[in-house]
Formats: sequence, structure tokens, C-alpha cells
Amino acid sequence: MQLDDRTQRQAAQALQRLLPRIQQEFVARGGTPADWDGFAARLNREWPRLFGLLLRLYGTQYDFFYHLEQLLHAMAASWQARPAWLKQLDAAREADPDWFQSERMLGAMLYVDRFCGTLQRLRDFVPYFKELGLTYLHLMPLFDAPAGNNDGGYAVSNYRKVDPRLGTIEELAALAHELQAEGINLVLDFVFNHTSDEHEWARRAQAGDPEYQEFYLIFPDRSLPDAYERTLREIFPSVRRGSFTWRADMQRWVWTTFNSFQWDLNYANPAVFRAMAEEMLFLANVGVAVLRLDAVAFIWKRLGTSCENQPEAHLIIQAFNAIARVAAPALLFKSEAIVHPDDVMSYISPQECQLSYNPLLMALLWETLATRQVRLLAHALSHRFRLPSGCAWVNYLRSHDDIGWTFDDNDARAVGIDPWGHRQFLNAFYTGRFPGSFASGLPFQENPDTGDARVSGTLASLAGLERALRSGDPGAIDLAIRRIVLLHSIILSIGGIPLLYLGDELGTLNDYSYVNDPTKAADSRWVHRPPRNQAALDQRHDPASVPGRIFGALTRLIRLRQRLPALRDGAMELVRTDNEHVFGYVRQDGAHRLLVLANVSEQPQTVEGNLLRMYGPGIHFIDLVSERQVPAHQALTLQPYQFVWLEPAPWAAADMPT
Repeated sequence: MQLDDRTQRQAAQALQRLLPRIQQEFVARGGTPADWDGFAARLNREWPRLFGLLLRLYGTQYDFFYHLEQLLHAMAASWQARPAWLKQLDAAREADPDWFQSERMLGAMLYVDRFCGTLQRLRDFVPYFKELGLTYLHLMPLFDAPAGNNDGGYAVSNYRKVDPRLGTIEELAALAHELQAEGINLVLDFVFNHTSDEHEWARRAQAGDPEYQEFYLIFPDRSLPDAYERTLREIFPSVRRGSFTWRADMQRWVWTTFNSFQWDLNYANPAVFRAMAEEMLFLANVGVAVLRLDAVAFIWKRLGTSCENQPEAHLIIQAFNAIARVAAPALLFKSEAIVHPDDVMSYISPQECQLSYNPLLMALLWETLATRQVRLLAHALSHRFRLPSGCAWVNYLRSHDDIGWTFDDNDARAVGIDPWGHRQFLNAFYTGRFPGSFASGLPFQENPDTGDARVSGTLASLAGLERALRSGDPGAIDLAIRRIVLLHSIILSIGGIPLLYLGDELGTLNDYSYVNDPTKAADSRWVHRPPRNQAALDQRHDPASVPGRIFGALTRLIRLRQRLPALRDGAMELVRTDNEHVFGYVRQDGAHRLLVLANVSEQPQTVEGNLLRMYGPGIHFIDLVSERQVPAHQALTLQPYQFVWLEPAPWAAADMPT
């Protein structure tokens, strides 16, 4: 951010006054001159930005400079305590800031308890992660949380204590070190919009401590809650109407955007910002390479607005970013904003979140499978895919969460689609209510007032494998497997970091047993959070089995991706295929070029050879997937759900099969 001359002078004066005291304490704790010099150099570089951000957020607070100084002490102490192996990683990442843009990047996510039980047991699966080719492993929330319903761990009671059933913080740190030694970056959630009502801060607030009551948004009556409610949307309407919870033990209303046991933090209080910055740096020193910033859209409240995507939310994340650049330079942020596509984009920059989930691509890939048409997908991505330099999408097909249809209404209208009716169709299609649907999903959070809903289900069940296996129809099973592989081929090749939900690589189906657990029965998302399917895992090398067919096809594509420089970075150019059932794009890095075409229907589709000549460009191509020659002098026919990765051939390829 650009500072005016007066603010620049203020920033320089403030640092000049504060730095000697910070250095004195650093030395007194045994810090080395080399460590101080590195810290001070980064601080001087980032200080004008950090000071300007904090001044805009908290400059009118009477104790602004107290919090500023305490924050600097915390940053210096965190850097001093940072393990040597992480400082080495910091240096490597600063020397290669685009490391995450590599064609070798591949992510996966899992729940430790569902996948294997404990952190210690998870170490036994490192060889499997390497077999897959993972370079990024996201462990879903694993910190101490209330017993029973805790929103899948997103109600954190202690950011420095692992759920005892999973292990210890020391075991997590050891796992992080081991993963990094194997080339796998640890990714964890930073749940910073709210804490659980069992967090120490919330406990103190409940006990009447006024300092900690100011950590949250607590009201004596309904006057302000009612005023806010007029412009808020309901996030979990089937759980609780409204965004506030009455606490009889306090005789107060508490702001709870999500569940009643998740208390929203009050970021207008600089003490909250500083406390959460310290929690962030603690996680960085455990060995986390990427923090997924949960619910970024909700962290600042303003009366008369939706209290989503407020300008201050960006300032807070940017300030966290500046702090990390000083005290944990290797740490990256990944934003989680399941909101309008324009708002998703607003969180992505090297100065804010370097990575972001791509919910638009995820939703529109499912939309494309349901409609067998690419018009909305191609139109939306034509102006909603390009990112600032130094940033990357994290492309996924599903996550621990539901699928919401977050496309832009005007994008839909531009291609002749009624957005409200289309969302109703997609919900009906993926819950199996639409005639001819192949999907077996469940509705999530249906709102009886608006008709809105989202969809739950594993990738395989949504892609038709569950229904096909139930019917025993070999043709239907084959089509479902083709859909699964097709979807993965796109996230592996379109630009960014592909992310798997572990189990999808084996065709894991819905787990309906969640309804037998009273703490999960009301949340249909548990249908797609099944335990590890060991039988399927054991079959992964059997090409005659369904898990083996899926695993074999995906790992072959992953190996192919790893050796294609054209798939480095995230630049992607859409191409016009002149066939509404074929999606096409070009990937290029330097002299390396790849043309990707994908048939999203169960019928053969044709693409004119002239298109290959134009966009290849060239007259002879190799389909790297099938290892066959594809000449541009004739039309290319794509079989049901077939995709090709076409590389221009420098010679006639006369010896290649056609």
C-alpha cells in the first residue's frame, strides 16, 4: 500500500523509537546477531506497509502504540524461537518465491481421525502420499474442540493443543518436519473468525471479565442484534435462525455467524488482532507451510451492511501477511471465501493471500457435467480465471464442505440461463430428484423461505458411480469412471495447484452411517467424510477393480503432469471449440505448449482439425494421454468423456499409432 509523506515519517519515527527496545529484549533472550540482522532487515522492508495497515485499523485507539510495541516483541520472540530447519526453509522460499507454481505440485486433504486415527499412525502413510505424488497435505481441523458437535473441528478451543484423541502438538511438529523432508508441505486451517465457546477467552468472558468480553461481540439486549439482522444473510438456517445466540449464563446475546457454540471475534479490538497474530506465528513455528484462512469474508462487522467482505477484512489479512513476511517468511496464506466470484478474487494478491480455493471452477465443472454443455463454464472462466503474478488457484472438485452454486448471475444471463432456476435444477440433479440424473447427493441447509440449498456427496457418488454400482450395469460404471477421471484431468491441467480429497482417487462412495451418530445426524456433509476404505486402498493396483481403474488412471495423469513444463504456473488461454459439449484451453510456459480438449458428454463429439492447426499450432500432434498421433488435416472425434492433452509434434510422427 502507498503511504503519504506524513504517514511515512510517522512510521519511520515509530520504528526508530521502538526498535532499540525490541533488539535489547531479543539479545537478552540469547538471540544471535545473525538472527537479529535477518529479522531487522525484513522488518525494515515490511514496516511501512504494516504500520500503515495497523494505523488505518487501530490508529484511533488510545493504546495503539502499546499494542504496536507488544506485537513487535511477539514477532521478534517468534523468530528467535523458530526451529533451524524452518529458518532454512525460509531462506529457500525467499530465494524461490514461485516454488508453489511448479508442475510437480499436487495437494490432498484428509481428516486424521477418519483417515487413520492418530498423527502417529499418519506417518505410516507417508509412502502412500509419495506414491500419489503429493507435495502438499492439508490436515483438516485437529485442534482441541468441544466434544460432540464442533462443526467438524472448526470450533477451536485451543490453537496450541491438538485434540488428545489425535495426538500432541509435539507429534504434529515432528510430522511437519518429516513431511517437509519428503517434499510434502503441511497445510492447516487457521480458524480466525471465531473460537469455540470453550476457549479460554470465551470462558473468561462468560465469567464476567470485561477485557475478554471485548474479545467478542456481546450485547445486553436485542436492540443492536435486531439492527444488524436486517442486512445479514443466514448461513446455517436449518441449525439456527439468525446470527445471534442467547446465553442464559451471561444474560447476553453473542454474535455467532455459524453455530451457537462458535463465537465471532471482535477484530475492532486491537487486542484480538494481536492475540490471533501470536496464534498464527505459533502455528508457523510448528512447521505449517500454508495456512488456510477460514471464513475470511466474515471477520469485520459494520451496521447496515451484510457484514461480509468489508474493507477492513482485507486490511487485517494484509497485516497478518506482513507479519508473516518478517517472522515466518516461508508461510503462505490460502483464502477460503465461498462468496461471489468478484469477492473471491479480491482476497488474492502477494500482499494478502497468495493462494485461493477456486470455488467457481469447482461449481461450474459440476454444472457442466449436469448440462453436458460448456457455455457457462467457458464464459465465466474467460474473465474470472487470471490471477495477479505470484499467486495461484487451488483447484478442487470437492472438499470437506458442501457444493454451492456460486456463479455470477450476470454470467448466467449472458449465456441465456436463468440463474435462480438453474440453481434449482442443479440442486435437483445432484440430489437425484431430476429425471435421468446419475447423481446420488444429499441436500445441505435447505432454506424453507428462499428455496436455497447446497449439495453434499462424495465425488464418486455425485459422478454416478454409486448409482451405477447399485444397478450393476457395466456401461453405467464405465461412464461414471470416465466422469471421475475427466474431472480430475481438468484440475490437473488447467493451471494452479490440483487438490484431491483423499478417497476420491479410489472412488469412495457416500457413507450414510453418519445418521447413526447424534452429533452428526443433522449435518449431511458427513456423508462425504467417510473413514478410509482400506479394501479399496488394497485394490488400487488391481486394474480389474473399480478402485484400481480410477487409481491407475489418475496416477498416470499425475506422473504425466509432473513432466510437462507447459503446466507450470497458472496462465491459461481458453479456445473456441465450436462445439458446446467440448471444453478447450491452451497451457504454455516458454516454448512448451499444450492444447487440452475435453468432451463433457456421454456422446461422441467432433472438433474440426482446423481448430487444432490454429490453436496448437501445427499440423501434427501427439495426444500425451493415449500416446497416439493426432493429425490436424482431419476432424478429431472425442469419445464419451474423453480428453486429450495435445503437444505439437516437431516431426510427422509416422511411427505413432493413429
